[in-house]
Amino acid sequence: MAPQKILKVKLAALSFLEFAVWGSYLISLGNYLSRVGLSESIGWFYTVQGFVSLIMPAVVGIVADRWIHAQRMLSLCHLLAACFILGAGLYCASAGDDVAFGPLFTLYTCSVAFYMPTIGLANSVAYTALSKAGLDTVKHFPPIRVFGTVGFICAMLFVNFTGFQSTYAQLFTCAFIGLVMSLYSLSMPDCPTNKAETKSLVSALGLDSFVLFKDKKMAIFFIFSMFLGVSLQITNSYGNVFITSFEHLSQYSDNFFTKNANLLISLSQMSETLCILLIPMCLKRFGIKGVMLMAMFAWVMRFGFFGLGNPGGGVWLFILSMIVYGIAFDFFNVSGSLYVDQKTDVKMRSSAQGLFMIMTNGIGAAVGTLSAQAVVNHFVFSQTTPEAQLEGWRISWYCFAGYALVIGVLFMLIFREHDSHPAIGKRAAEEMAEEPAGFVNKEIN
Repeated sequence: MAPQKILKVKLAALSFLEFAVWGSYLISLGNYLSRVGLSESIGWFYTVQGFVSLIMPAVVGIVADRWIHAQRMLSLCHLLAACFILGAGLYCASAGDDVAFGPLFTLYTCSVAFYMPTIGLANSVAYTALSKAGLDTVKHFPPIRVFGTVGFICAMLFVNFTGFQSTYAQLFTCAFIGLVMSLYSLSMPDCPTNKAETKSLVSALGLDSFVLFKDKKMAIFFIFSMFLGVSLQITNSYGNVFITSFEHLSQYSDNFFTKNANLLISLSQMSETLCILLIPMCLKRFGIKGVMLMAMFAWVMRFGFFGLGNPGGGVWLFILSMIVYGIAFDFFNVSGSLYVDQKTDVKMRSSAQGLFMIMTNGIGAAVGTLSAQAVVNHFVFSQTTPEAQLEGWRISWYCFAGYALVIGVLFMLIFREHDSHPAIGKRAAEEMAEEPAGFVNKEIN
């Protein structure tokens, strides 16, 4: 096998492992927390990902740029993340059904704090390796990155079919994959540091790009991006818990989907890899406003179908919810990122992308998860019977759908961008359409 092909296979494996770590628990952790009596604290475990993502990736990125080679920093971060999540698993194993919020949340937070920076580091290692091999990153990275989505799905399905989705064993699964990833990272090509780099933490965080708020149109766009970011982690936090809760109702106690919620939810990730192919065509025909509106109203359907469906005769509504998730997620994140890229000066490109991430996956997702926790705790976990809790779930999903609908209508009335997306000319559309799906940065899975 040619050296370049060997390199691409190695990088594909790196991407696979990187996101398999995340997929092993992200969708199913809420299920376990509910089982051990921490239902009312589920939102905190997902919110903390947004909080640490505001600072840790930038800090670790600066260290990798200046002092520690990226592949070694990637290995170190995965090692630390795996050790902390292993500690969380050992604590849960020793505590049994008497799991306390404080110790578990502390260990989990430390693990997430070191994991989140690895997503950017893994990309950096891949970019450097491809460039050193004389390969075009734009052409060759997407086929590599798609294996990250495959890894995420495979880990979800492994946890599903082993029954780990409702136990602390998912934490051990995450730790094992993380340790493998830590060792494997050291086999990657060397990524030299740049001690002459003078990029500040403020710049790395994207804070210097707040000057963009002086432009009314960009300010409106960023604000609505934050509002829409509220929706990003809600179904990750509560989707598995909701579907599994049907097992407490006699008519669904032996239902296939209540026992395999991760399998059903994995259709969402599969939808992502397909819907991204529609973005070039839709941007060219409908412009950024039209595409963003599609995403917003797709969130309405995502939540609404959850509220209307059930794992029996209404499972088709759950499936529709998984299908529209690809539009809700990709049309917002990818198109929004492209719009920011094209509307900002090249000197502020990275900072502007950092600001977009802060508004969506940072502030928006954190506020959204905490707000969702308050809604679910009030309508669901305050109830004492399975029937009352199911009704509470439906009310909660309708609340989330109503919120997305209001944001969509306001965006339609207030945002005035009607031009087709400037990045999507005929040639760009053709080139993007040729790229395989799944290359979106899964920091916002």
